This record gives sequence, C-alpha cells and structure tokens, in this order.
Amino acid sequence: MNSLRIPVALLVSGLLCYGLLIVPFSSYMANKPIEEKLGYVPSVKLLKPLSADQKELVGASLVMKVLMYFGGIIGKAQEDKVISEPLDLQGMSRLLHGAVQLDPYNMDAYYFAQGFLTWDAKQFKVANDLLDYGMKYRTWDWYLPFFAGFNSAYFLKDYPKAAAYYKRAADLSGQELHKSLAGRYMQESGQTDLAIAYLTVIEKGERNQSIKKDYQIRLAAFYEVKRIEIARDRFMAEHGGLPVSVEQLVQLGLLAPAPADPYGGRFYLEPSGKVTTTSKFAFATKNK
Repeated sequence: MNSLRIPVALLVSGLLCYGLLIVPFSSYMANKPIEEKLGYVPSVKLLKPLSADQKELVGASLVMKVLMYFGGIIGKAQEDKVISEPLDLQGMSRLLHGAVQLDPYNMDAYYFAQGFLTWDAKQFKVANDLLDYGMKYRTWDWYLPFFAGFNSAYFLKDYPKAAAYYKRAADLSGQELHKSLAGRYMQESGQTDLAIAYLTVIEKGERNQSIKKDYQIRLAAFYEVKRIEIARDRFMAEHGGLPVSVEQLVQLGLLAPAPADPYGGRFYLEPSGKVTTTSKFAFATKNK
C-alpha cells in the first residue's frame, strides 16, 4: 500500500505543477490581451522537485507560454508596424532557461531563444552559452552549432570560433552550405549574404506561424539591403566613389523599385558605404 502512495504523490505533485502553468496559459489564450505580461511562474529550483517525473511536460509548458506571448505581440506588430508595449525580454529568457534545465533536450526552447536573444534582446553571448549547453545533450542537432556559428560571425565578429561551429554543423549535417561557411574567413562585405543564408534556413524550419512570419519579414528586409548593396557597388564601378545616398541610386535608375523597409524604417548609407536602416530591423515601440 505504501509503495503505491509514492508514485501517486509524485503524479499529483506533477499535475499540480502543470496546473500552475496551464490554467493561466488557458486564460491567456481565451482573452489574449497583447499588453499582458508573462506573469509569475515559480523558479526552476521549486519546479524541479514539484514536477517530479513530469519535467518534460512542465518544460514544454514554459516554452509554450513564451511562444504564445511572443506570437501574440509580434502578430499584432506585423499588422500595425509598431509594438504596443516593450517585450518582456528578461522574463522570456528566464522561462526558456528554466525550460532547458527541466528538459535539456527541448528543441523549441533552443530554437526560439536563438531568435529573440539575438535580434531582439541583443544578448549574443547569452544565446551562445545556451546553445553550448544544448550541444552537450542534443549531440546530433546541427542547428545548434549552425546558430552559434552565425552569432559568432555576424554579431560577435569572432570568425575563428564561427568557423569551428560551422565545421561541427557541417560534420553533423553534411550540407554544402555549412562546409563552405566553415572554410571561409568571413569578411564584412559578406555579412548580408550570411544573414540571408541563415534566415532562409531557420524560416524554413520554423513551425509556429507567427514566428515564421517574423523571420520572413526580417528576410525581406535583408533582401532589400542586398539590392541596395548591388546598386551601390555598380555606382562605385561606374563613378569611382561612393554614392551620396540611397535616393541618389534610385534617381539614377540603378535601384528600381525604391527599397522599402518592411519594419517601417528608412534605408540609408553610412559614411563607410554600409547599408543600414532607421528601424534597426525591428518594429518600433509605441510611445505611451
């Protein structure tokens, strides 16, 4: 009789812990106010013993809570071209880190954290630390070193480390793209091509439609950057110097149609000739 009580107690505690997460999550889904914060969730130190043998389920619930929160806000921003309230980036990061401590094999936690920790939170080292943690467990998953390689090259400018990550991705996947990236010392002029290659891969693999759309918008923005770069290089070949502005390229017929930033910003050329945008590849936050 006593031997039965222990498994039952563990099951009850696991279901209780799950209820702590799923009840507010269900309420959120029913009402879905964009301004709602992530809300309170017990710390992972408390969740671990409470969840007992339901750690995978509780970890998945944490990830789902973050995905729906982010998807709701970004889905609205895609319509309005503005975010109504700043994202709770710290809370999102805390929940995802907690999720992988409960279940280090959770795929969605790593894949989604890579997206918002880099582009939105600008926490590049935190993102790579999380990916390194995941690589210890998901030893077959080429996406994790692929993500870390991109972060190292594009954001951190650590090219030797990027090459090492891409080599690992190449060894795991056998894909030619990863092999070429691993063997290439990435120069600044190749950054746009790198971003397009990276975003194409993760957009194709994303299952959440709101987040997939977010990647598609960012990818569209970088395709516009590439068009401007091609026009800029053509101008330099013909005139022996940098153009004054993006508008000059349009007026000379080198850039048609005029580029449009899907985030609502304006593309411009830095004094060095680098193409950038006033939006910084993110939706603006509405001033309250």
